[in-house]
Amino acid sequence: MSFEARLRELGIELPSPPKPVATYVPAVQAGDLLFLSGVIPFRDGEVALPGKLGRELTVERGVEAARIALLNALAIIRNELGTLDRVKRIVRLVGHVASAEGFVQHPTVLNGASDLLVDLFGDAGRHARVALGAAELPLHAPVELELIVQVVSKPGGA
Repeated sequence: MSFEARLRELGIELPSPPKPVATYVPAVQAGDLLFLSGVIPFRDGEVALPGKLGRELTVERGVEAARIALLNALAIIRNELGTLDRVKRIVRLVGHVASAEGFVQHPTVLNGASDLLVDLFGDAGRHARVALGAAELPLHAPVELELIVQVVSKPGGA
């Protein structure tokens, strides 16, 4: 099954890819790797669920924010590649979690993104990961994701 078909099977409709909020591009391809810039949980042009984990937001809301950020990342990947079917594997996910002092459940929050990657891409979605706490993130975002994706030159190609 193609990844695009799997997305439909999961009942997921990707948003429009978010526009950069500063001087950078959403993604850069170097060889067979696609590097995504930091992606935050935008919804309808605004940060969804602003605040810090362990203060304004619960872990459950953080998981939701990570999933929203990942949907935005997938929209960027599709926009860059033309189709998610050019994804060979998700190589690495780095997640920054805006955290109040004492908050240590960063990995659980980032499972909102990681679980969706595995649901969508199967074994190709299993990735290396870094989960970091941050004092502040842009626009009061609760999470920011970075991805490295290995791609194929054409759908179904090697």
